[in-house]
Amino acid sequence: MTNPKNTPKTIRKPAKLQQRERSTQSNHGTLQLLFAMTFLACVTIAMLAGELPELVFWSYWVASAITFIVYRRDKSAAIRYQSRTPEKTLHLLALVGGWPGAILAQRVFRHKSKKLSFQIIFSAMVMLNCLAFAWLLSSLGATFLGLIVRSI
Repeated sequence: MTNPKNTPKTIRKPAKLQQRERSTQSNHGTLQLLFAMTFLACVTIAMLAGELPELVFWSYWVASAITFIVYRRDKSAAIRYQSRTPEKTLHLLALVGGWPGAILAQRVFRHKSKKLSFQIIFSAMVMLNCLAFAWLLSSLGATFLGLIVRSI
């Protein structure tokens, strides 16, 4: 027979603290979403201004759409206890330009938005992708990109 004094009790946080934590998480998610939409707007403007090839423009939009769909399928699989999409795949999709779609999916489906270990790596993928994008806008990057586009 177990001793009730030795059994651990679950400690609930006060309602005000829970509400404050939800508000902070919501604000963080809103800022991420704002950043993603601003980034996609800048990609679109850069393409329309002739500073960015259409290939890059479409790559970001298509990668974001695919990533959004993959997150939706993974959330559905998680709910049904089915085979899941590996986190490495989700991170790779973010790295190749699907991170705006990932941020939207994290908000819409409430998926992978609270897992700290995932969010740390995800943030690194976003930063690496943004650095690569900034490099593509540099003269050296533009030359490299021109060679790639001409070879297609």
